[in-house]
Amino acid sequence: MSHITPIFTDLVRVETRLYNAVSARLRAEQGLGLGQFELLEIIDRVPECRVLDIVGELAITVGAVSKAVDRLVAAGWCQRVAHPQDRRSSVLRLTPAGEKQLSASRPVVEGELTSLTSTVPPDDLARIASTLAALRATLEASPHGARREEGK
Repeated sequence: MSHITPIFTDLVRVETRLYNAVSARLRAEQGLGLGQFELLEIIDRVPECRVLDIVGELAITVGAVSKAVDRLVAAGWCQRVAHPQDRRSSVLRLTPAGEKQLSASRPVVEGELTSLTSTVPPDDLARIASTLAALRATLEASPHGARREEGK
């Protein structure tokens, strides 16, 4: 086994456990999962956000994002409005309820992540953050970082 395989395994297991723990707390305290929170964050942060913006950021399929957005719309947390320059396209906007949900959820996510990583020295977390940011940038600039096509 190569030296990189155990690193990859650890990275995946850490991500899965962090994600599950944060999502469980968020669901218990705010009634939404971490995936929904992430979509609300992107819609809030990206000006004139469209489904394709989310696809590009998360590297998941258009179908998956569209269905997830449909669930946010059904929950009353966002709405689709006609794009001002391209009426064939929709822009996603948070509703007042979505803005309130996002504001209430941010400290829950931050608090749980802080709690879960509290045993890691701050300098180590900073090195991990720097390393992951560099790896992410490299992957996103490669063909592997491109948005996913349906069925792949």
